[in-house]
Amino acid sequence: MGSLGAILKHPDDFYPLLKLKMAARHAEKQIPPEPHWGFCYTMLHRVSRSFALVIQQLEPELRNAVCIFYLVLRALDTVEDDTGIQTDIKVPILKAFHCHIYNRDWHFSCGTKDYKVLMDEFHHVSTAFLELGKGYQEAIEDITKRMGAGMAKFICQEVETVDDYDEYCHYVAGLVGLGLSKLFHAAKLEDLAPDSLSNSMGLFLQKTNIIRDYLEDINEIPKSRMFWPREIWGKYADKLEDFKYEENSVKAVQCLNDLVTNALNHVEDCLKYMSNLRDLSIFRFCAIPQIMAIGTLALCYNNIEVFRGVVKMRRGLTAKVIDRTKTMADVYGAFFDFSVMLKAKVNSSDPNASKTLSRIEAIQQTCKQSGLLNKRKLYVVRSEPMYNPAVIVILFSLLRIILAYLSAKQLPANQSV
Repeated sequence: MGSLGAILKHPDDFYPLLKLKMAARHAEKQIPPEPHWGFCYTMLHRVSRSFALVIQQLEPELRNAVCIFYLVLRALDTVEDDTGIQTDIKVPILKAFHCHIYNRDWHFSCGTKDYKVLMDEFHHVSTAFLELGKGYQEAIEDITKRMGAGMAKFICQEVETVDDYDEYCHYVAGLVGLGLSKLFHAAKLEDLAPDSLSNSMGLFLQKTNIIRDYLEDINEIPKSRMFWPREIWGKYADKLEDFKYEENSVKAVQCLNDLVTNALNHVEDCLKYMSNLRDLSIFRFCAIPQIMAIGTLALCYNNIEVFRGVVKMRRGLTAKVIDRTKTMADVYGAFFDFSVMLKAKVNSSDPNASKTLSRIEAIQQTCKQSGLLNKRKLYVVRSEPMYNPAVIVILFSLLRIILAYLSAKQLPANQSV
């Protein structure tokens, strides 16, 4: 749960945070009893708590397919990310990964911490995969094959141009969008979305992550792997690592703003994709991460802290997004509000200011033309405190005591899992 200081500063975060905490506990109780499925959902919670929460929106059959899809691609990504694996070993594994998912005995030791556990015990994922319906299996195999080949290609080449950047993001994230659309269709819950829209859903999320994770990626041990395209960053520095240093702060932020503007190109496609969804559970599953992405870009834009540490939405605002995102009006409202926040940060002296403002205006126009903004929930406009701070302190303390009691009471059951 959020810190007491953050809750006192944003008291209206308290109730959404409480609901999020209880939802997380409920999700942990839903772990299936079968060993292989238990492993898969336990690993899902460990490698991505936020995704594990969002996936609970889905109905059981589709949820299982999406869980396995995510873990297969997370395992593939673990191989790609491990800079300690020699290229002549890594490339064949990436290209053949779609075959390994049919082999209950296959595993490959790499990665660290929870990711190493996932790889060492990958047979559990394969066992669960083989229990999925044929339509789900074919979709997962197809995307895994295409993604592995794309990753292998970029092991051997750098991201030089903006076209390279889009191609790399297509392989590692756009294909995820295509795969999810295939799974939704296989579940007979949605029409098959156009590839271009599915691709944009993935690219918007991936570019947000690449922008936000500059410092973590540049400091990667034993060797950094960066995906900022030289065509963009080369306008502002001789070397990408130069942005870490304080004397290059102005150029670093200008480059950052250029990349954020590039990511905003995908927003209209994302809004169109989401507006076409019919199933409420799938809609929430897709919409929540997209709102998180536009919120993260709004925080990162013109923010030197991207080069100094971690920039992310506060937990209370994340809880609000999860709690309040139920209709397309909520999505248009969130994108409009975060675009307002982003627009307020645009400096006229920035070399890409006019291009950025043009992108923001196009997004806001799309939101306005929906005719739904009057039904939106406010995400970023600060409201007056709804509760007395003293009451918040008391409630926060009581909640801590209750949760500690419940954890102690459930400990033996959790240990057996």
